[in-house]
Amino acid sequence: MPDHKLGVVTIGRNEGERLRRCLESVLHTVPATVYVDSGSTDGSCRMASDLGAEAVDLNMSQPFTAARARNEGLRRLLLRHPDVDLVQFVDGDCEMVPGWLAAAQEFLRDHPSHAVVCGRRRERQPERTVYNRMCDEEWDTPIGDALSCGGDAMMRVLALQAVNGYRDDLIAGEEPELCVRLRQAGWRIHRLEEEMTLHDADMTHFSQWWKRTVRGGHAFAEGAWLHGAPPERHWVRETRRAWVWGIFLPLAIGVTMALVGPWGALFALLYPMQWLRLFQRNRSSSTSSFMLLGKFAEAWGALKFHLSRLRGVAGTIIEYK
Repeated sequence: MPDHKLGVVTIGRNEGERLRRCLESVLHTVPATVYVDSGSTDGSCRMASDLGAEAVDLNMSQPFTAARARNEGLRRLLLRHPDVDLVQFVDGDCEMVPGWLAAAQEFLRDHPSHAVVCGRRRERQPERTVYNRMCDEEWDTPIGDALSCGGDAMMRVLALQAVNGYRDDLIAGEEPELCVRLRQAGWRIHRLEEEMTLHDADMTHFSQWWKRTVRGGHAFAEGAWLHGAPPERHWVRETRRAWVWGIFLPLAIGVTMALVGPWGALFALLYPMQWLRLFQRNRSSSTSSFMLLGKFAEAWGALKFHLSRLRGVAGTIIEYK
């Protein structure tokens, strides 16, 4: 049996019944559970307390970020349970799969060089919308040592403390950025084959998908700005793809048409060619279409980051629910 002391930190904002499922999936196993609420108006904090979690209202006088909520949750967890040496982070719209916590603890016990372990996050209703299905596909990442994890993961407390936890000011992409610093400190990240969580994206509208993809572009650009230098080259490729397909190529088409007339529109054929390449890889017309369209959303997110940076203002969180 795992011999580490485990705690859980979950975060949320107006998650309602999703939060209830989340907390009920961990509280019967891990009573050392902290819930951090970020300005909910649906009674989430009261519900979390009634279920037996330590409920914390995040100070909303400062800009909210998931990173700041997780850091606050870890601080409260260690204040109440100073002997905790492993922490499972889980988002409030996720439900823990039975057996995951024991499997993750066992892995970290047997692999002292690893700071983080995660498993398979699945979408609760992938068949409901194309957006849910794409989320489920996005989370099907390779098994084994990895460069990063997502919001649901088990981590060593001492490793988190050594790198000062998450960056409070990141509005997106805080988990991969943390993993960059952990790896630079000599730690490793691993993904197990085991099922970990069920996620409820509840994406039913195009506007939700667009906002989520804009957030991804913002994360790519900020990650590349922070850690894009060699040897990491963190998210440099992803940011370049967004710039090329979402901004530079449309501008090139417009300039060429202005200079040589309608023949310049031939450059636009690069888009259907790229769509065919994507279709050959994933064999889904809808996924290929959204992957291509998503480059415009990612480019807008990247542009938003750099405009805010140049103006010297902090970015505001991009919510899709």
